[in-house]
Amino acid sequence: MKRDFLSLYDFDPEELEGLLQRAKELKGKQRRGEVWRPLEGKTLAMIFEKPSTRTRVS
Repeated sequence: MKRDFLSLYDFDPEELEGLLQRAKELKGKQRRGEVWRPLEGKTLAMIFEKPSTRTRVS
């Protein structure tokens, strides 16, 4: 099930540990030069609330 990550308090300790472990695995893949493209073939849209944010990021 997908969830939004709004606060650390939304997760129990086991979920946080799993999240950190996954981040460690992905960082290791990056260091080894392994190709990992989870968004390949997908369309991504970013919607910004404030024009200044959009301009600064784009």
